Amino acid sequence: MYRLIALFFARNKEYYRDKSSLVWSFIMPPMIIGLMALAFSPDNSALFTVGIQGDANRHPFDQALVHGVAVNDAATGQRQVAYHQIDMLLDPASRTYWINPTSQKGKTLEALLPDETYAGQAIEGNPIRYVDWVVPGILGMNLMFSGLWGIGYVIVRYRKNGVLKRLQATPTHPVEFLAAQMLSRLMIMLGVSTIVYVSCDLMLDFVMLGSYWHLILVAVIGNLSMLALGLVVAARISSEEFANGLLNFISFPMMMVSEVWFSLEGAPQWLTALANLSPLTHMVKAARAIMIEGAGLADITPHLLAMTAMTLVLLTIAGFLFRWQKG
Repeated sequence: MYRLIALFFARNKEYYRDKSSLVWSFIMPPMIIGLMALAFSPDNSALFTVGIQGDANRHPFDQALVHGVAVNDAATGQRQVAYHQIDMLLDPASRTYWINPTSQKGKTLEALLPDETYAGQAIEGNPIRYVDWVVPGILGMNLMFSGLWGIGYVIVRYRKNGVLKRLQATPTHPVEFLAAQMLSRLMIMLGVSTIVYVSCDLMLDFVMLGSYWHLILVAVIGNLSMLALGLVVAARISSEEFANGLLNFISFPMMMVSEVWFSLEGAPQWLTALANLSPLTHMVKAARAIMIEGAGLADITPHLLAMTAMTLVLLTIAGFLFRWQKG
């Protein structure tokens, strides 16, 4: 235990002395969130958006004024109406439409509806901006990059520079070394993410309908899964260039399919199945459900179990593959 604590504090000091890495951890997430808030401000949108059950072009409105989007099921569309993500949901088959009575655009569309045979229903809910939707993804992405590079790349550098060779000559057990690396990075990233979240929330006032404790639980388990993946990458590699390429090869496809920037609703089933193999997908979905849907612990349990299982499997693989030296 003494050796683990010593390694834990040594890794913390190394991180805090690396000023460029420390500053970048605080600057990048708020910068991206701010740009997303600016680029996707509601003031930039001049068109009405109508969700259509079925063919997206099958609506009675003027095509020049209304942008139709296909909606797979009524529950999804009604949730989007409640959160002001679309202005109206239209079901041509049942001649029914749904609007949010607090949405001015929804009321305008109701008045412009040329077909009087449609029956209207009201759905209430608070507006969800794109920045509210994307924040869990950006924070999850930050945890992913910090977890993979913060532990995977660092251990490879240790091996290349001979640090691991020196540690091998001490009574330090590999489990103690790896545990210290993980705990150090976990503590640092939870602290950084908390500061980033609070500072951005003060500027943009995010929607937060769920429990902060549940959000922290998701961050902890999600971060552990990323750290475990980083350990697998760093288990035997001694080339920093190869490690960097491999980490990029893993992280960027994972970022693209994990709903960080956009939803995969309507995507091919094989792509959805592939996305569910990524721990980032479960972390982002769980965090988003807590923040903008007010999901409870029971609602996010499948995501927590998936991330926990991935963490255990990856740690087992990393422990089996790990070597102090190359070869």
